[in-house]
Amino acid sequence: MVGLHGTVERPDPRRQVSAEPIVNPAQKTVALLTVALASVLGSVSLLLLVAFLYLGSFDFVSLGFGASGALTWNALLCGAFFLQHSGMVRRSFQQRLGRFVPDSFHGPIFAIASGSTLIFCLVFWQRVGEPLVLLDGVRGWPLRAVFLLAIAGFGWGVRALGSFDTFGIVPLIALLRGSEPRHHPFVIKGPYRWVRHPLYFFAILLFWSCPVLTADRLLFNILWTTWVVLATVLEERDLVAQFGDSYSQYQNEVPMILPWRIPARQIRD
Repeated sequence: MVGLHGTVERPDPRRQVSAEPIVNPAQKTVALLTVALASVLGSVSLLLLVAFLYLGSFDFVSLGFGASGALTWNALLCGAFFLQHSGMVRRSFQQRLGRFVPDSFHGPIFAIASGSTLIFCLVFWQRVGEPLVLLDGVRGWPLRAVFLLAIAGFGWGVRALGSFDTFGIVPLIALLRGSEPRHHPFVIKGPYRWVRHPLYFFAILLFWSCPVLTADRLLFNILWTTWVVLATVLEERDLVAQFGDSYSQYQNEVPMILPWRIPARQIRD
């Protein structure tokens, strides 16, 4: 599955990384810089996003728009991120990129592009108007509790995976070391017994768990929730192609995003 920066949650066993290490100094420097840039931009963008989701919305740079102009601008920022993220994560794009760049660089390049686009989106985001909903003090505590539980849920989901490569750098690091990333079998446990995409479920909880709701934040919540659902539907096609009958069986037994039935038994490839 694919997370915010294109992280492959279950590595494709068909993709092999050469065990031949990079020894050319220039190539090694490029690889190390790529890993560093992906890690820095990815980390900064995720920290900004968590702060944005917790605080309500940012207004770092005021562009002087009116309310309708600001909302239009914010929608365009979201659209730019959605297009970049969903376009680059598709297998068809990765196949085209593979003609020019080794597979080991795909994850870090994706993290660099996604991190840069997300930072731009959040820095130039425009706050619009007074809060439509403001639950201050004790009234906002239940939503803050949901936010913290969703963060804990992310940790639960990552631990259940056991192979979470946040910025897609593991294959490139393996190439630098002359080793191969460890293959993890298709095992369903933890929150993945409840829903096929628990990290997306927890992300939606984060979107809607802020007690301060302005017009721009409402727009953000609606657009990002819609995008997560649509992107998940598209991603399912790739997962069926990657894992075949194992994933089809998983689809029949476990809901996609909302946990609405009894957890499935553990599934192993």
